[in-house]
Formats: sequence, structure tokens, C-alpha cells
Amino acid sequence: MSAIRRKFGEDYQVVNTNRGMTFSAPVKRKRQRFVEKNGRCNVQHGNLGGETSRYISDLFTTLVDLKWRWNLLIFILTYTVAWLVMAFMWWIIAYIRGDLKTGGHDSSYTPCVANVYNFPSAFLFFIETEATIGYGYRYITEKCPEGIILFLFQSLLGSIVDAFLIGCMFIKMSQPKKRAETLMFSQDAVISQRDGKLCLMFRVGNLRNSHMVSAQIRCKLIKSRQTPEGEFLPLDQCELDVGFGTGADQLFLVSPLTICHEINADSPFFDLSQRSLSNEEFEIVVILEGIVETTGMTCQARTSYTEDEVLWGHRFLPVMSLEEGFFRVDYSQFHNTFEVNTPSYSVKEQEEKSSLTFPNPPPAVPGSTSPPLGSNVRGAGRRERLLSVDCLEHGEDLTSRLPSKLQRMNSTKEELHHRWGLKTASTAKPGEKASSTGDLPLRVQRLNSLSIPAGGEGGEQLQLLALDGEPREGELEKHRLPPALSPLPALSPLPAQVPSAGGRPEESLPAKLRRMNADR
Repeated sequence: MSAIRRKFGEDYQVVNTNRGMTFSAPVKRKRQRFVEKNGRCNVQHGNLGGETSRYISDLFTTLVDLKWRWNLLIFILTYTVAWLVMAFMWWIIAYIRGDLKTGGHDSSYTPCVANVYNFPSAFLFFIETEATIGYGYRYITEKCPEGIILFLFQSLLGSIVDAFLIGCMFIKMSQPKKRAETLMFSQDAVISQRDGKLCLMFRVGNLRNSHMVSAQIRCKLIKSRQTPEGEFLPLDQCELDVGFGTGADQLFLVSPLTICHEINADSPFFDLSQRSLSNEEFEIVVILEGIVETTGMTCQARTSYTEDEVLWGHRFLPVMSLEEGFFRVDYSQFHNTFEVNTPSYSVKEQEEKSSLTFPNPPPAVPGSTSPPLGSNVRGAGRRERLLSVDCLEHGEDLTSRLPSKLQRMNSTKEELHHRWGLKTASTAKPGEKASSTGDLPLRVQRLNSLSIPAGGEGGEQLQLLALDGEPREGELEKHRLPPALSPLPALSPLPAQVPSAGGRPEESLPAKLRRMNADR
């Protein structure tokens, strides 16, 4: 059975084919995480080969990264070995000089180290010298130059060993990794609506009163994918926007905060729905960085959320309450959530439904407010054009007061008549006067009438409506009547006049306008 599992994996079980025996369904293997909930990265490096020598070249960092039990073992062994070696060297010097003999020395004999008779006494002398205890019973005499040299070497070696090992222990004890233990993350992440937008949210909190200076949060989406070229990318990392553009990723972590990732077209969860969430396989890694206020060292706290830890349609319970003179945080409700009404479909499906319900209008032609050519808008079969006459000399005739556009249209009346045709004045609405300027049939409708005193400014706007309802290219220019002209009286219905080819322009004007021109 164990061989089969090694071959096919833990997802498979041995099934007995006997009819009298029942079998169990395949057991779902526990989700393999890239980053544990406590922030530990579940990655091991193997088959380094000759690259292990790089760890020795950076021995100090290697010792700091070791676990505490290995650090303590190295600390004890280093001092023990160093003490034994140096004690043995003092014993060798005493043995060579003959200081270990108990008798046979006269009173004038001076040993290298006084009162050193064996190895234990040499070891005690080294300890007293190294620890600068100095009991005064054992000491170096001036008759031993080799002992003086060994004493200098012992002092230098002891300083180096103390600086190296004590420095490693101090750095390891002052590491801000334990500070991350007081930074909390919610057990689950939630997906619900906030401000009318679907968002992925989780909560962070600080248990200590000391602040995290310049706290910043980042999110990574870990998900395997395959490129269009067929390349498989295991554990591909994708950035999740948690407010980088707006500065929302910079946290003032005094009270618990809810971090929000808006799901939009730029989000990897754009097509994620409640139904597809159960079939997905991803991991969200959250990284919180900041400077510890008390030590000034950079601290980093990490956690992760798998697809099973993302709750659709939930929201976090509030934890802040106002007490008398202060705000109180209830951390017993830190991980609790409650259900809210949330659409079960994805943002992509929601936008598709919105586009079908409210289709986008056709794009307008830049620089023109008129409808596009060929459009048939109901209730707007005729196109309106505004025409005013302005800044004209009193001695000019009425033909020169017409816009240049109408003059060109008058010169090409036969061609336009062939294309669109002319309509009679019988199609004019009551209260409107039909006339013809060139070959474009227009309806003159009075907009307002003003009695302008002599020398005053003002004029009258005339709205010209094309009777044929066909759209024209461009808009007619706007002019104003000169101040000296009085408002036009009400015009009587007259049939549209079509001037003959080569006729004067005055003949194409209504009779009332020709009489006004003759009076001027």
C-alpha cells in the first residue's frame, strides 16, 4: 500500500474489489501552501552541489540565520574548545620548562607560571586570565618570554571570539521577527461590495501600543498559469493593487484596518464568481512592512489566504467602540464575519449585462453636434440651422449680407436641385414662411422681435429649417443683423421661388426683402 501511494500519490487509496467489502472515496489531500499562516515560506533548497561554500563565505549571516538550538550549541562548543586549547598550551609550556616537577627545585628557581603543577591548574590559570578575575595566586613571571607571547595571543584570540559570538547572539536576540508576532491578520478574507464595487478585503491589526513607522502593505497572487505560447509558469506571482496609486497602501496602524482590493478590469479576479471560486486554486500572500518605533529596525510580517479561506458575500464585524475619553478595540471580534447580500456573478458578467441593458450610443463626429449622416432619428426628421446677419455696411445690398455658404449654394442651384429636388411652400407649418435662398428651400421662423433704438446693439436671429429633412455637411455660420435694421414684420405666405439660371440674386429673395432693399 505504501508503495502504491509513493507511486501514485496520497490522493489515491487501495480499494478492495470484494463485493462484501465497502471502500471509501478518495481523500482530498491538504492544500499545499506557498507561505504558511505564520509567515514562514514553505520552500526548501536542494541539490546545491558546490554552492554550499557560499554559506561559509558569509559565516556571520549563516550563524544568525541558524535556529536557536544550533546557535547555543556553537556558542558553548566554541568557548569550551578555545579554553581547552589555550589551557593545554599553558600546560605544554610548563611541562617543557619542567615546572610540573613537585621537587628538585632550589629556592632560587623561578617558574614560568607560579603555582601551576598540572593540567587543572593550567586550565584555572587560563580562565582567571581570560575572565580577568585575577585571584593573585597564579601569575606569569618575567623569566618566561614564551609565556608572555602566549598571553598576548590569548588576549587577541579571546577578543575576536567574544566579538564574533556575542555579536551573533545580540543580533539574533534583537531581530524584529518576534515583533511580527504582535501584528495580526484575519483568518479569512472576504469578498463583498463596498461603495458599489466588488472588493476583496482582509483585516490587519497591531497589538502593541508602539507604532509601526512607515507601515506599507503589499499583496501577491500566487497562481500557476500557462502562456499562449504553451509555457507553463508554476507559482506565477501577480501584483494585487491595494491602493498603490491613491496611497491607501501606506497605513497608520493604530487600530485594526480593513485592506481593500477593488475587483475591476485590471484585477486578476475580474472573471471570478461565487461558483468559479470553488474550482479555483490560488494563494494570496500579504506582506506588511514597517519600522519598529522602539528599535528603529525594519520588521516584516507575512501571511497568506488560499481559495478555501476567501468567503464570498461576507463582511467583517466592527471592533471599534467609543468609550469615555478613548476608543476601545475588541479583538475578540477581530476574525468574525457576517453574511451580506452580494451578487454571485463576476464583475465581467456584470459589465456585460450592463452593456446589453444600456447599449452605448453611436460615436459623434468630432467638432460637430449634428447627428451622423444617414441616421434616422425619430421626431427629428428635419434639421435646424441658425442664421444671423451681422456687421454689414448700410450701403450693401441684401444679397451680400447672406453667408458665403448660401451664396455658393445659390450658384450651384441646378446641381442641388437635381440631387435633392425642391419642395413647395405648402409643406410649411402654420406660422412659418417658406422661401428659397438659392436652391435650398428654407423655412423662416421668427425667434424673437426686438425694437432696437437708434445706435443700440442687438439683432434678430432667424432659424432656417431644411424642408427636405436631409442632413447637410457642416453647420451654417451665425451672423447678426445690423443695429440699424428694424425687426421684420410678419411675412405673408409666399410660394418658394426658384430663380432661373443666370438671373439676379435679388429675384430669388421674397418680395418683402426686395422692398426693404429698395427702401435702403
